[in-house]
Amino acid sequence: MLSARMPELSALEVLVTVARTGSLNVAARELGRTQQAVSARIASMEAQTGVVLVTRTPRGSVLTPVGVVVADWAARLLDTAGELDAGLAALRHKRRVKVTVAASLTVAERLLPGWLVTLRSNAGGVSTGITLAAVNSTEVAEQVLGGSADVGFVEGPSAPRGCRSRVIGHDVLRLVVRPDHPWATRRTAVPARQLAATGLVTRERGSGTREALETALRRSLGIDTQFAPAALELSTTAAIRTAVLAGAGPAVLSDLVVADDVAAGRLRAVPVADVDLGRALRAIWTGGRTPPAGLVRNLVAIAAARAEAPQR
Repeated sequence: MLSARMPELSALEVLVTVARTGSLNVAARELGRTQQAVSARIASMEAQTGVVLVTRTPRGSVLTPVGVVVADWAARLLDTAGELDAGLAALRHKRRVKVTVAASLTVAERLLPGWLVTLRSNAGGVSTGITLAAVNSTEVAEQVLGGSADVGFVEGPSAPRGCRSRVIGHDVLRLVVRPDHPWATRRTAVPARQLAATGLVTRERGSGTREALETALRRSLGIDTQFAPAALELSTTAAIRTAVLAGAGPAVLSDLVVADDVAAGRLRAVPVADVDLGRALRAIWTGGRTPPAGLVRNLVAIAAARAEAPQR
Protein backbone atom coordinates (compact mmCIF):
# COMPACT_ATOMS: atom_id res chain seq x y z
CA MET A 1 0.00 0.00 0.00
CA LEU A 2 1.18 3.52 -0.76
CA SER A 3 1.73 5.77 2.24
CA ALA A 4 -0.44 8.78 3.01
CA ARG A 5 2.50 10.97 1.97
CA MET A 6 2.19 9.92 -1.70
CA PRO A 7 0.79 12.90 -3.71
CA GLU A 8 -2.02 12.55 -6.21
CA LEU A 9 -1.13 12.40 -9.89
CA SER A 10 -2.79 15.79 -10.44
CA ALA A 11 -0.48 17.37 -7.86
CA LEU A 12 2.57 15.77 -9.45
CA GLU A 13 1.47 17.14 -12.79
CA VAL A 14 1.53 20.66 -11.34
CA LEU A 15 5.11 20.11 -10.12
CA VAL A 16 6.22 18.70 -13.49
CA THR A 17 4.67 21.65 -15.33
CA VAL A 18 6.48 24.11 -13.05
CA ALA A 19 9.74 22.25 -13.68
CA ARG A 20 9.23 22.27 -17.45
CA THR A 21 8.17 25.92 -17.76
CA GLY A 22 10.53 27.26 -15.08
CA SER A 23 7.85 29.55 -13.67
CA LEU A 24 4.82 29.29 -11.41
CA ASN A 25 3.10 31.98 -13.47
CA VAL A 26 3.70 30.30 -16.83
CA ALA A 27 2.73 26.91 -15.39
CA ALA A 28 -0.50 28.42 -14.06
CA ARG A 29 -1.40 29.81 -17.50
CA GLU A 30 -0.69 26.46 -19.16
CA LEU A 31 -2.78 24.59 -16.58
CA GLY A 32 -5.62 27.10 -16.78
CA ARG A 33 -5.30 28.07 -13.09
CA THR A 34 -4.26 31.11 -11.10
CA GLN A 35 -0.69 31.50 -9.88
CA GLN A 36 -2.02 31.49 -6.32
CA ALA A 37 -3.74 28.12 -6.91
CA VAL A 38 -0.54 26.60 -8.31
CA SER A 39 1.51 27.95 -5.41
CA ALA A 40 -1.03 26.60 -2.92
CA ARG A 41 -0.96 23.17 -4.59
CA ILE A 42 2.83 23.05 -4.34
CA ALA A 43 2.69 24.14 -0.68
CA SER A 44 0.10 21.45 0.06
CA MET A 45 2.32 18.83 -1.60
CA GLU A 46 5.28 20.00 0.46
CA ALA A 47 3.25 19.62 3.64
CA GLN A 48 2.05 16.17 2.59
CA THR A 49 5.45 14.82 1.55
CA GLY A 50 7.58 16.60 4.15
CA VAL A 51 9.93 17.74 1.37
CA VAL A 52 10.67 21.34 0.36
CA LEU A 53 10.14 21.47 -3.40
CA VAL A 54 10.20 25.20 -4.21
CA THR A 55 12.24 28.13 -2.95
CA ARG A 56 10.20 31.32 -2.82
CA THR A 57 11.96 34.68 -3.19
CA PRO A 58 10.81 38.25 -3.91
CA ARG A 59 12.03 37.76 -7.49
CA GLY A 60 10.05 34.57 -8.06
CA SER A 61 10.01 30.88 -7.22
CA VAL A 62 12.39 28.14 -8.36
CA LEU A 63 12.59 24.41 -7.70
CA THR A 64 14.99 23.29 -5.01
CA PRO A 65 17.57 20.64 -5.97
CA VAL A 66 15.35 18.09 -4.24
CA GLY A 67 12.35 19.47 -6.16
CA VAL A 68 14.19 18.92 -9.46
CA VAL A 69 14.78 15.26 -8.53
CA VAL A 70 11.17 14.74 -7.44
CA ALA A 71 9.91 16.39 -10.64
CA ASP A 72 12.03 13.98 -12.70
CA TRP A 73 10.60 10.99 -10.82
CA ALA A 74 7.09 12.42 -11.19
CA ALA A 75 7.50 12.86 -14.95
CA ARG A 76 8.34 9.18 -15.33
CA LEU A 77 5.36 8.20 -13.18
CA LEU A 78 3.03 10.40 -15.22
CA ASP A 79 4.32 8.85 -18.45
CA THR A 80 3.50 5.40 -17.05
CA ALA A 81 0.07 6.61 -15.99
CA GLY A 82 -0.45 7.95 -19.51
CA GLU A 83 0.40 4.54 -20.95
CA LEU A 84 -2.16 2.94 -18.62
CA ASP A 85 -4.75 5.49 -19.71
CA ALA A 86 -3.98 4.79 -23.38
CA GLY A 87 -4.17 1.03 -22.80
CA LEU A 88 -7.55 1.26 -21.13
CA ALA A 89 -8.77 3.48 -23.95
CA ALA A 90 -7.53 0.94 -26.50
CA LEU A 91 -9.71 -1.70 -24.83
CA ARG A 92 -12.67 0.61 -25.38
CA HIS A 93 -11.64 1.47 -28.96
CA LYS A 94 -14.28 -0.56 -30.79
CA ARG A 95 -16.97 1.29 -28.90
CA ARG A 96 -15.28 4.67 -29.40
CA VAL A 97 -15.38 5.40 -33.13
CA LYS A 98 -17.06 8.79 -33.04
CA VAL A 99 -15.67 12.17 -32.08
CA THR A 100 -17.31 15.57 -31.68
CA VAL A 101 -15.04 18.53 -32.44
CA ALA A 102 -15.67 22.19 -31.61
CA ALA A 103 -13.41 24.74 -33.26
CA SER A 104 -13.11 28.48 -33.60
CA LEU A 105 -14.11 29.74 -37.02
CA THR A 106 -10.57 30.46 -38.23
CA VAL A 107 -9.41 26.94 -37.41
CA ALA A 108 -12.64 25.35 -38.67
CA GLU A 109 -12.52 27.17 -41.99
CA ARG A 110 -8.79 27.07 -42.76
CA LEU A 111 -7.22 24.08 -41.01
CA LEU A 112 -9.65 21.45 -39.79
CA PRO A 113 -10.79 20.13 -43.19
CA GLY A 114 -7.27 18.94 -43.99
CA TRP A 115 -6.80 17.49 -40.51
CA LEU A 116 -10.05 15.54 -40.73
CA VAL A 117 -9.20 14.11 -44.15
CA THR A 118 -5.89 12.87 -42.75
CA LEU A 119 -7.66 11.43 -39.69
CA ARG A 120 -10.02 9.45 -41.87
CA SER A 121 -7.23 8.18 -44.12
CA ASN A 122 -5.26 7.03 -41.05
CA ALA A 123 -8.20 5.20 -39.51
CA GLY A 124 -7.05 1.86 -40.88
CA GLY A 125 -10.44 0.83 -42.20
CA VAL A 126 -12.26 1.63 -38.96
CA SER A 127 -15.51 3.47 -39.60
CA THR A 128 -15.29 6.96 -38.11
CA GLY A 129 -18.01 9.48 -37.38
CA ILE A 130 -16.96 13.10 -36.94
CA THR A 131 -19.25 15.95 -35.90
CA LEU A 132 -17.92 19.50 -36.16
CA ALA A 133 -19.26 22.66 -34.51
CA ALA A 134 -17.72 25.92 -35.79
CA VAL A 135 -18.29 28.58 -33.11
CA ASN A 136 -16.31 31.32 -31.36
CA SER A 137 -13.58 30.45 -28.87
CA THR A 138 -15.72 31.09 -25.80
CA GLU A 139 -18.37 28.69 -27.05
CA VAL A 140 -15.70 26.10 -27.91
CA ALA A 141 -14.56 26.10 -24.28
CA GLU A 142 -18.15 25.89 -23.05
CA GLN A 143 -18.84 22.85 -25.24
CA VAL A 144 -15.66 21.07 -24.13
CA LEU A 145 -16.27 21.80 -20.44
CA GLY A 146 -19.93 20.83 -20.79
CA GLY A 147 -19.08 17.50 -22.39
CA SER A 148 -20.85 18.12 -25.70
CA ALA A 149 -17.48 18.21 -27.53
CA ASP A 150 -14.65 15.70 -27.07
CA VAL A 151 -11.97 18.15 -28.14
CA GLY A 152 -11.79 21.81 -29.10
CA PHE A 153 -9.44 24.04 -31.08
CA VAL A 154 -9.06 27.71 -30.16
CA GLU A 155 -6.74 30.67 -30.67
CA GLY A 156 -5.68 32.88 -27.83
CA PRO A 157 -3.03 33.93 -25.33
CA SER A 158 -3.92 31.22 -22.79
CA ALA A 159 -5.95 28.06 -22.32
CA PRO A 160 -9.56 28.48 -21.18
CA ARG A 161 -9.90 27.98 -17.43
CA GLY A 162 -10.65 24.40 -16.47
CA CYS A 163 -9.38 22.87 -19.72
CA ARG A 164 -6.27 20.88 -20.45
CA SER A 165 -4.43 22.19 -23.47
CA ARG A 166 -1.59 21.68 -25.92
CA VAL A 167 -0.16 24.30 -28.23
CA ILE A 168 -0.40 22.77 -31.70
CA GLY A 169 0.81 25.68 -33.80
CA HIS A 170 1.15 29.43 -34.13
CA ASP A 171 -0.55 32.12 -36.14
CA VAL A 172 -0.13 35.86 -36.58
CA LEU A 173 -2.79 38.54 -36.91
CA ARG A 174 -2.56 41.04 -39.76
CA LEU A 175 -3.99 44.52 -40.01
CA VAL A 176 -5.44 44.64 -43.53
CA VAL A 177 -7.07 47.36 -45.62
CA ARG A 178 -8.27 47.75 -49.18
CA PRO A 179 -5.63 49.15 -51.59
CA ASP A 180 -7.39 52.53 -51.77
CA HIS A 181 -7.48 53.00 -47.97
CA PRO A 182 -5.20 55.83 -46.68
CA TRP A 183 -3.20 53.32 -44.60
CA ALA A 184 -2.33 51.24 -47.66
CA THR A 185 0.42 53.63 -48.77
CA ARG A 186 1.68 54.95 -45.44
CA ARG A 187 5.44 54.77 -44.96
CA THR A 188 5.40 54.00 -41.24
CA ALA A 189 3.70 51.39 -39.10
CA VAL A 190 0.36 52.21 -37.49
CA PRO A 191 0.97 52.98 -33.78
CA ALA A 192 -0.68 50.56 -31.38
CA ARG A 193 -2.59 53.42 -29.74
CA GLN A 194 -3.98 54.59 -33.07
CA LEU A 195 -5.13 51.05 -33.86
CA ALA A 196 -6.92 50.83 -30.51
CA ALA A 197 -8.65 54.13 -31.25
CA THR A 198 -9.84 53.03 -34.70
CA GLY A 199 -13.22 51.45 -35.35
CA LEU A 200 -12.49 48.10 -36.97
CA VAL A 201 -14.55 45.58 -38.84
CA THR A 202 -14.47 42.78 -36.30
CA ARG A 203 -15.99 39.64 -34.86
CA GLU A 204 -18.31 39.62 -31.87
CA ARG A 205 -16.98 39.51 -28.32
CA GLY A 206 -15.94 35.99 -27.38
CA SER A 207 -14.12 35.34 -30.63
CA GLY A 208 -10.51 34.23 -30.36
CA THR A 209 -9.25 36.79 -32.88
CA ARG A 210 -10.85 39.76 -31.11
CA GLU A 211 -9.70 38.54 -27.70
CA ALA A 212 -6.13 38.03 -28.97
CA LEU A 213 -6.00 41.52 -30.49
CA GLU A 214 -7.37 43.27 -27.41
CA THR A 215 -5.07 41.29 -25.09
CA ALA A 216 -2.04 42.19 -27.21
CA LEU A 217 -2.95 45.88 -27.24
CA ARG A 218 -3.52 45.93 -23.47
CA ARG A 219 -0.11 44.33 -22.94
CA SER A 220 1.43 47.08 -25.05
CA LEU A 221 -0.60 50.09 -23.89
CA GLY A 222 -1.84 49.15 -20.42
CA ILE A 223 -4.64 47.19 -18.83
CA ASP A 224 -7.01 50.21 -18.86
CA THR A 225 -6.79 50.69 -22.63
CA GLN A 226 -10.10 51.77 -24.14
CA PHE A 227 -11.09 50.57 -27.62
CA ALA A 228 -13.07 52.46 -30.20
CA PRO A 229 -16.53 51.07 -30.99
CA ALA A 230 -16.45 48.59 -33.85
CA ALA A 231 -17.21 49.90 -37.31
CA LEU A 232 -19.04 46.62 -37.96
CA GLU A 233 -19.48 43.45 -35.89
CA LEU A 234 -19.90 40.35 -38.04
CA SER A 235 -20.31 36.71 -37.12
CA THR A 236 -17.75 35.09 -39.44
CA THR A 237 -14.24 35.80 -40.67
CA ALA A 238 -15.46 35.34 -44.24
CA ALA A 239 -17.99 38.14 -43.74
CA ILE A 240 -15.29 40.43 -42.29
CA ARG A 241 -13.00 39.76 -45.24
CA THR A 242 -15.84 40.56 -47.67
CA ALA A 243 -16.67 43.77 -45.78
CA VAL A 244 -13.06 44.98 -45.93
CA LEU A 245 -12.93 44.22 -49.66
CA ALA A 246 -16.13 46.26 -50.03
CA GLY A 247 -14.53 49.25 -48.31
CA ALA A 248 -16.08 49.00 -44.83
CA GLY A 249 -12.75 49.78 -43.16
CA PRO A 250 -9.69 48.08 -41.71
CA ALA A 251 -9.75 44.75 -39.93
CA VAL A 252 -7.35 42.54 -38.02
CA LEU A 253 -7.58 38.96 -39.24
CA SER A 254 -5.57 35.78 -39.14
CA ASP A 255 -2.81 35.44 -41.72
CA LEU A 256 -4.46 32.11 -42.55
CA VAL A 257 -7.51 34.04 -43.77
CA VAL A 258 -5.92 36.95 -45.65
CA ALA A 259 -2.63 35.57 -47.03
CA ASP A 260 -4.07 34.80 -50.47
CA ASP A 261 -5.73 38.24 -50.74
CA VAL A 262 -2.52 40.01 -49.73
CA ALA A 263 -0.47 37.97 -52.20
CA ALA A 264 -2.93 38.80 -54.99
CA GLY A 265 -3.01 42.51 -54.12
CA ARG A 266 -6.69 42.54 -53.20
CA LEU A 267 -5.78 43.59 -49.65
CA ARG A 268 -2.76 45.35 -48.17
CA ALA A 269 -1.14 44.23 -44.92
CA VAL A 270 -0.20 47.23 -42.79
CA PRO A 271 2.50 46.91 -40.09
CA VAL A 272 1.57 47.75 -36.50
CA ALA A 273 4.17 49.25 -34.18
CA ASP A 274 4.97 48.18 -30.62
CA VAL A 275 2.59 45.25 -30.35
CA ASP A 276 3.07 41.50 -30.75
CA LEU A 277 0.22 40.08 -32.82
CA GLY A 278 1.40 36.48 -32.73
CA ARG A 279 -0.85 33.94 -31.05
CA ALA A 280 -0.96 30.27 -30.20
CA LEU A 281 -3.33 27.71 -31.67
CA ARG A 282 -4.42 25.26 -28.97
CA ALA A 283 -6.18 21.93 -28.67
CA ILE A 284 -8.27 21.78 -25.49
CA TRP A 285 -9.94 18.91 -23.65
CA THR A 286 -10.88 17.81 -20.14
CA GLY A 287 -9.62 14.94 -18.03
CA GLY A 288 -6.07 13.60 -18.12
CA ARG A 289 -2.89 15.46 -18.92
CA THR A 290 -2.87 14.00 -22.45
CA PRO A 291 -5.80 14.04 -24.88
CA PRO A 292 -8.18 11.07 -24.66
CA ALA A 293 -6.74 8.08 -26.51
CA GLY A 294 -8.17 7.08 -29.86
CA LEU A 295 -9.54 9.48 -32.45
CA VAL A 296 -9.14 12.56 -30.26
CA ARG A 297 -5.46 11.94 -29.55
CA ASN A 298 -4.85 11.08 -33.20
CA LEU A 299 -6.53 14.29 -34.34
CA VAL A 300 -4.48 16.44 -31.94
CA ALA A 301 -1.27 14.77 -33.19
CA ILE A 302 -2.26 15.44 -36.81
CA ALA A 303 -3.07 19.07 -35.97
CA ALA A 304 0.29 19.56 -34.26
CA ALA A 305 2.11 18.10 -37.26
CA ARG A 306 0.30 20.24 -39.82
CA ALA A 307 -0.76 23.52 -38.16
CA GLU A 308 2.60 25.24 -38.66
CA ALA A 309 2.50 24.62 -42.43
CA PRO A 310 -1.17 24.90 -43.49
CA GLN A 311 -2.26 24.19 -47.01
CA ARG A 312 -3.56 27.33 -48.68
